[in-house]
Amino acid sequence: MRRARYLVLSLVTALVAALGAAWVTLPAYAAGATASFVKTADWGTGWEGRYTITNGGGTPVTGWTVSFELPPGTTVGSYWDALLTTSGQRYTFTNRSWNGSIAPGASVSFGFLGNGSSSPANCQLNGAPCGGGTPTTPPTTTPPPTTPPPTTPPPTTPPPTTLPPTTPPPTTGLPAHVLTGYWHNFDNPAVELRLRDVPAEYDLVAVAFAEATATPGAVTFAVDPGLSAALGGYTDADFTADVRTLQSRGKKVIISVGGETGRVSVNDAASAVAFSDSVYALIQRYGFDGVDIDLENGLNPTYMAQALRALRAKAGAGLIIAMAPQTIDMQSPAGSYFKLALDIRDILTVVNTQYYNSGAMLGCDHNAAYPQGTVNFIVALACIQLEAGLRPDQVGLGLPAGPGAAGGGIVAPSVVNAALDCLTRGTNCGSFRPPRTYPGLRGAMTWSINWDVTNGNGFARTVAPHLDTLP
Repeated sequence: MRRARYLVLSLVTALVAALGAAWVTLPAYAAGATASFVKTADWGTGWEGRYTITNGGGTPVTGWTVSFELPPGTTVGSYWDALLTTSGQRYTFTNRSWNGSIAPGASVSFGFLGNGSSSPANCQLNGAPCGGGTPTTPPTTTPPPTTPPPTTPPPTTPPPTTLPPTTPPPTTGLPAHVLTGYWHNFDNPAVELRLRDVPAEYDLVAVAFAEATATPGAVTFAVDPGLSAALGGYTDADFTADVRTLQSRGKKVIISVGGETGRVSVNDAASAVAFSDSVYALIQRYGFDGVDIDLENGLNPTYMAQALRALRAKAGAGLIIAMAPQTIDMQSPAGSYFKLALDIRDILTVVNTQYYNSGAMLGCDHNAAYPQGTVNFIVALACIQLEAGLRPDQVGLGLPAGPGAAGGGIVAPSVVNAALDCLTRGTNCGSFRPPRTYPGLRGAMTWSINWDVTNGNGFARTVAPHLDTLP
């Protein structure tokens, strides 16, 4: 999510601009560290690669940078478990906050997708030769098993439906198909709303946002003073009463953690406990039905999974657990956000991926040409999750609610309905057709309720009735 959605995201350019020529200080280097590369899959026009950094020395590595060159015609696409900067055909990956320290004898890895047929060359680890290189055993010649490219022409008849999930979804009191919207706990150019004034079309309301505290992992929430002033006085007591009002109408209200500027960090056991304890305290105080994870600055899947399982143990089986990753976060099951979703799928309610502010992206057929703002983009990217282990009832389509809500990827609500039809029925598809249909698809999400109201409620009034017609 964004408090102001005017800036189109880029996979790399913002970081390049921020660092520029100042990127000269290398992390601490331990003698004996190596970085080895392997193509974990190769489908001719592209491949999936992984670098493994191994500390073969006697002292810890306290940060790492792996850089390499690719020849013209070969580029890096999606990536995970590292940060990326580029300079021409030189690609530089650095550690994330949770995987920079490598004990003697231990190793960490990061991965990425390559577009083209060539492999990395002239690799350096923290400024020294990587000492690894490509493996002697040939890479696989098939694409990743969870997202195979098509081998036959698109079908002329609707694809077959999926089998019922083997694990039933948790009981949360939500309808089969859900419209989710985010409510602003801040004052920006969108219309300000009291929570009780959220339009009736929304089934699940995510309150944006809980904020980090000085204690790692812990979060807090209160009605924003600027919002209160804009509404002529709106207190915590008013807000709490409004939560109960929405619930009396059959709606669910959850607290969202993160956002563009959110700095909540759950990177160890202590911060996992602090997160679960503080979110549970907010649930008890305000009556929230669950939590939404919307961390746009990275997360540690191991400790966040621990935190969410501990929270569910406190709150009970009815706890709603939602996630709102960016498109880049759900490109590969090896990525940290995707891994978290798969690790907690037995207690996960829904993942509403943000299909906007991203530029062109890979679909489940490994086609990198799908531009945002199209039916093909939404369907091909949702297909990745649906074919990689999430149940259809755990997958939602996140789109912006018209002008002002995002910097890119804004679509007419009719496009959202077409994507829902394509995924659930095999109708109204673009040129991309998924390998099967997913009648249990959970629904749609929008950023945000406030922007939707600002733009005349077109999103909710178009998408919500259509959700009621789905299988």
